[in-house]
Amino acid sequence: MKKKEKNIPHKATGLVSKVQEPSPVYRSVKALPHVKDFTYSEFKKIADKIPFTQSEWAAILHISERTLQRYAKSNGVFAPINAERAQQIAHVVAEGKRTFGKPEMFYQWIKSNPFMLEGALSFESLTTAYGIQMILTQLARIQHGILA
Repeated sequence: MKKKEKNIPHKATGLVSKVQEPSPVYRSVKALPHVKDFTYSEFKKIADKIPFTQSEWAAILHISERTLQRYAKSNGVFAPINAERAQQIAHVVAEGKRTFGKPEMFYQWIKSNPFMLEGALSFESLTTAYGIQMILTQLARIQHGILA
């Protein structure tokens, strides 16, 4: 039977034999794709379809009315979080239009503080992600004939 050789230093030279392994390659995290800037003119296309006032839009987007006016004057670029919220509201209003037939009817409905199983909704529900989800849930229930 053959004896196994061990990796021990050579007495004469003091060298240790090593296993050659490739060094690991670390790659940087993929860069997020650059999102196109969301300008006031694009916001205006959404806002024209919805009967919200400027102060209501400012409350929904969590910016001041004056900032909204500055964006209008210079066709300014919205912060990504505000742009995302505007697009979420556009989606909510599209669902409201599908449910009630007109955006104005959805506006009247949301202003009437409708009740749902989890409590009451209000216009202020549009200012939070949770509130937006609750509105979408209630619109889906109405579309399916569940009115509570």
